Amino acid sequence: MTPIRIFLLTLLLVLVGRDSIAATLPWQHGPLEVSANHRFLQHKDGTPFFWLGETAWLLPERLNREEAQHYLQRCHEAGYNMVQVQVLNAIPSYNAYGYASHPLPQEKEEVPTRPNQSQKVPTSPNQSQPVPPSPSYWSHLDYIIDLAAQQGIYVGMVCVWGSQVKSGRLDEAGAREYGAFLAKRYQKRPNIIWIIGGDVQGDIHPEVWQALATTIKQTDHQHLMTYHPRGRYTSARWWSQAEWIDFHTFQSGHRRYGQRMGNKDYPIPDNTEEDNWMYVDSTWAYKPIKPVLDDEPIYEGIPQGLHDAFEPLWTADHVRRYAYWSVFAGSCGHTYGHSAIMQFQKPGYPSAYHNRKMWYDALNDPGFNQMQYLKQLMLALPYFERVPDQSIVQDNGTQYERLAATRGNDYLLVYNFTSRPMKLDLDKISGTEKNVWWMNAATGQLTYLGSYASRVLTFRPHDTTDGVLIAIDASKNYLQKDQTHIANAHQSADAQTLGGQQTNRTE
Repeated sequence: MTPIRIFLLTLLLVLVGRDSIAATLPWQHGPLEVSANHRFLQHKDGTPFFWLGETAWLLPERLNREEAQHYLQRCHEAGYNMVQVQVLNAIPSYNAYGYASHPLPQEKEEVPTRPNQSQKVPTSPNQSQPVPPSPSYWSHLDYIIDLAAQQGIYVGMVCVWGSQVKSGRLDEAGAREYGAFLAKRYQKRPNIIWIIGGDVQGDIHPEVWQALATTIKQTDHQHLMTYHPRGRYTSARWWSQAEWIDFHTFQSGHRRYGQRMGNKDYPIPDNTEEDNWMYVDSTWAYKPIKPVLDDEPIYEGIPQGLHDAFEPLWTADHVRRYAYWSVFAGSCGHTYGHSAIMQFQKPGYPSAYHNRKMWYDALNDPGFNQMQYLKQLMLALPYFERVPDQSIVQDNGTQYERLAATRGNDYLLVYNFTSRPMKLDLDKISGTEKNVWWMNAATGQLTYLGSYASRVLTFRPHDTTDGVLIAIDASKNYLQKDQTHIANAHQSADAQTLGGQQTNRTE
């Protein structure tokens, strides 16, 4: 897709959707906060916030303004309410116009720490891109954040990638200076979520991460903050007692069952590499309990295990499995990723992890467009009472055969990856009769299966793809029997009573 085609398509989408987006900006319900039961996120007025994130690591560096507009518009259409970016992949970083985030070091051993706010044209700008009116690295990031706000999207700001701290490019003093700069610049933006760390253990230069986090929090008391850990770790391992962390994340990573790959410090049992659901319980084992989510699971289109081009690629059905397993285990949301999109692969840029697809083509891949059905399902049912409950499932399996179950007081959900028969205890929720549906996870399509008396019953999935069995107390009307798609039950931020949803007010 040429830049002019991206621009024209984006302009049309903006003109069509601008008014409807503006009417439902999420921060109109107040800033984000932790729910009263410490397991979910919500807005100040009690409106639930189900985090549906998209991984956009190199967005500030590789996309120009027209491309960023197109990307964020597509994210909005696909239901994402958060994109996470690397503010700095390196020190210095460069954007698509050739501008640097920091002054260039004069000597090899010199480490620049103060962000470059100069508006001067760089020595060797990328002549293939037009120079924007305010062309600094930071003004371009400002512009992207404001574009996201127009689409009702939060920006998860990974302040600096962990490699820059591991290598000493950012030390404790530099972290304080940089944190003060970030907080002052972005504290008034309504759509910011701070992410400390960046694919790194918290015990590697912890004083740097502590300095960065506390400095930002000293100025910015409004926005939530978390930590992005190394693969197969949870942030609670290092920061469970930190006052600055509002919720936890884990990185379940990109390895399949059995891919230990010689890691001597492997913090999970062998052959559990894909069991991302186990990180929720292991995070809640730390006190105090805080909301948690999988911030980096497998990416669609990336080799299993990352590094071998001859390994099979992770596909949309695996991406869906990770999302439902994690959320049904109790996560407060989920983050999707695609190999081509996270690095914004396009002509003229090097490829990582053997990727061969362009980012704008990857926007049409199935996994990118299917995550919205999970968010729609969660928001169609009473939100804050939901708990994981594996006792619903009788004779459960392991690995791919494992059924994941969650419930509220009057509804239950069971995710089935392999479409195997399910023996379920319907007495776990209220009501002598239950209405039952099957939701296709790939399409969001609903099929009404009938009304059943409360007892242990065996269900066979309606089709051969993965999906969710939904059972609801027959006296409730969260879903309609003739409803054909889960999107029909999707609840906007301005319609809190649809589907019986209740707000969780804390004033």
